[in-house]
Amino acid sequence: MPNGTHTLEVWGDLACFTRPEMKVERFSYPVITPSAARGIFDAIYWDARREGNQVRPYFHWQIVRIEVLEPPRYIGLRRNEVKDVASARRIRDYLAGKPGSDPRIWADAGEDFFLKPGAKNGDATRGRTQRQTMALKQVRYRLTARIVPKSAFTADESSMNRQFQRRARAGKCFQQPYFGCREFPAFFEYVEDPETITLKPIAIDRHLGLMLYDVFDLAREIVKDDERPFISLFDATLRGGVMDVPPFEDPSVKKPGGV
Repeated sequence: MPNGTHTLEVWGDLACFTRPEMKVERFSYPVITPSAARGIFDAIYWDARREGNQVRPYFHWQIVRIEVLEPPRYIGLRRNEVKDVASARRIRDYLAGKPGSDPRIWADAGEDFFLKPGAKNGDATRGRTQRQTMALKQVRYRLTARIVPKSAFTADESSMNRQFQRRARAGKCFQQPYFGCREFPAFFEYVEDPETITLKPIAIDRHLGLMLYDVFDLAREIVKDDERPFISLFDATLRGGVMDVPPFEDPSVKKPGGV
């Protein structure tokens, strides 16, 4: 754990880090984004306190460096996606035993087909749509990150580092880490000493342009349940297969309103 950082080697068969400018079809960045990398660390260890309809996180993960160990390779996929969104009200009614409540989302029909009298069989395909995905295949990265405690939290930072180290070494996680989409699982291994690794980053220099940094305000002290996305971007460049990630508070990270 040099300089208070942790390093994971992560890999998987498929990945999709969707570019936000694509309106309908999914098209992946050629390299994992800091947001997706942070999600992998969060899946292994994250801690917060709930207060009513909001959460007070104890810390956030700051991605420091991303090393690309396999060249970007694209694969085209066509998938069925559902159109409807799960209804929290309908789920509550179902759990309360209210007659006629059904919270299920049907892949082969829209909501109207099941709930409205006189629905025609021709409506049975309205619940799904085919989407084209340009994903990555056979990805492998080495991710380095550090814990940034919140100002209102005064616990021992070394204790949090030890907890993450213990969980990562044992392969434990709160949820399966994934590469952009939940159907693309990510596997990980804790790197004890980055100085002793033999697998070097690929020899590639490329200016990637503006890349998604994160979809949350990492500097926030409180996260509300109905919080809107907070999109930030940064100018990404690969040098020798390594992408250095600036801190979230750095002026080079472009945030809404110029904050």
